Amino acid sequence: MNAKINKLSIVIPAYNEANTIHLILNKIMAVDLLDDIEKEIIIVNDCSTDDTAGAVANYCAKYPGVNIQYFEHELNKGKGAALHTGISKATGEYLIIQDADLEYDPQEYNDLLKPICKGFADVVYGSRFMGSNPHRILFFWHTIGNKFLTFLCNMFSNLNLTDMETCYKLFNTKLIQGLSLRENRFGFEPEVTIKLSRIPKLRLYEVGISYYGRTYDEGKKIGWKDGVRAIYCILKYGLFGAK
Repeated sequence: MNAKINKLSIVIPAYNEANTIHLILNKIMAVDLLDDIEKEIIIVNDCSTDDTAGAVANYCAKYPGVNIQYFEHELNKGKGAALHTGISKATGEYLIIQDADLEYDPQEYNDLLKPICKGFADVVYGSRFMGSNPHRILFFWHTIGNKFLTFLCNMFSNLNLTDMETCYKLFNTKLIQGLSLRENRFGFEPEVTIKLSRIPKLRLYEVGISYYGRTYDEGKKIGWKDGVRAIYCILKYGLFGAK
């Protein structure tokens, strides 16, 4: 049975993305979603030190008809905390996470939506490690780290994901709003994955996506400390069953 979706909430955590956020908004607005699904854009500015706020304000003034909901944190809390805020504000039947940089292509929203619209899935992850889509060649050890973290997460969640650390995660909104999520930084990824795996009869799918990765000079933020935290979170929520 096909799923009827009227609105997709697009949650964008933003920290110091003044140079690119208008570009990703342009890309989002250029997408025609399946079945004329409406777009709700939710931007959470995690206390940026650049002019991310001004860039968003200028965009909203230039395109007043675009459905953009804007929220700010008074203190920098981390990507996970920004996602918590955005998820809580979502009103679409489904929501997707979108980074404010240009590493992921909104034109692929429909690829993630297809298993949902066809009635097969409740959650869809976009994998950078499957399919024939373009992938920028960057850091060897980052790739090894991502695959190791996915492997470790799969061990404790009994899933067979290829890319747990992916940004593109598409959720049933009520389902994700019903989870108790605690991780304020990049630990969000393993925490949400492991907690989803505990939901009886959850239908989780993956689809291949493109990846236009950034170097650190270009603004990449995740580092080795976030990898260590991810291992801690996998053990905390997977091995020891923390709620």
